[in-house]
Amino acid sequence: MTYVVGVDGGNTKTIAFVVDADGRILGAGRGGNSDIYPHGTAVSAVNVIEGAVEHALDQAGLTRGQLAAGVYSLAGADWREDYDEFRDELIKRGLGQSVTVYNDAIGALRAGSPDGTGVVINAGTGAAMGARNAQGQFWHTSYWQDSLGGRDVGYNALRAVRHADIGIEPPTTLTPIVLRFFNVTTCADLLRLFTMRGSQAPSDIQVSKLAPYVLTEAANGDAVARALIIDQARRLVDYALAAARQVGIEHTPFHLVLNGGLFRHASTLLKDAVTAQIHAAAPGVTIHSSRFEPVVGAVMLAWETLNIPITVTMQDTLAATMPTQATFET
Repeated sequence: MTYVVGVDGGNTKTIAFVVDADGRILGAGRGGNSDIYPHGTAVSAVNVIEGAVEHALDQAGLTRGQLAAGVYSLAGADWREDYDEFRDELIKRGLGQSVTVYNDAIGALRAGSPDGTGVVINAGTGAAMGARNAQGQFWHTSYWQDSLGGRDVGYNALRAVRHADIGIEPPTTLTPIVLRFFNVTTCADLLRLFTMRGSQAPSDIQVSKLAPYVLTEAANGDAVARALIIDQARRLVDYALAAARQVGIEHTPFHLVLNGGLFRHASTLLKDAVTAQIHAAAPGVTIHSSRFEPVVGAVMLAWETLNIPITVTMQDTLAATMPTQATFET
């Protein structure tokens, strides 16, 4: 039997799946932040990845020497030297007889595209956009992109509440929600929480957790929250179209994959706004809500490196053997 490992490495969590050629997930592992930039070196970042892979191998009852291929879809794989440093360290540790590194946007794209081509908008704590054409050429937004995703929505909500408090922007139902979220009673107290000398300000991860509340209030009719979500959609689409141009598919009926926690919210406002805006610019685009988490895209890319055809049966087996949702929670 042939075994592969697929890894989705991000700024909040790293997920590893060990899978056989029939699509059975034999083991899953989880670690923390594996982005090379906050770690400073590939050695430190790969320590996290290695821990997640080892946990998945232990569950599977396999050794790293049995991994025919490993694909690592990683935040922080932005420049050629990042790819090289990651790959060299992964090879050194024997984490796959063949090792391929992609930016995390490409794993998210493969997880949701019927044929692995097209464009992805992956919007969770942060956001990653990327594109891949039929010849395998790929591009990702990386440092061309402004901050987007849940973190950006959260900070924009804080700005809206701050401005509403002094009359620059309209009142918003986000105000009591944000105050309650941070366990304060006034906007001044909220600002002190973020700015007082000698205190620890809330982290970006904490701020990103405001995004679901913004989506809910937008769906409930709050004009300020709705404007934040519509603006988020506009900027996501701008980068998605830029990604399509970079790989030469902007004038074709390409696949657009929507992945990440913001698109899994009960409110469809963000998805609807993205859909309307993308179709206004590129009418032939087909929208796909990803069936799978990005780590599954890394598994599929690993199968591709071994020229293993990806069948519907294999995908159904992946879905049937998926670990619990707790594995993926931020």
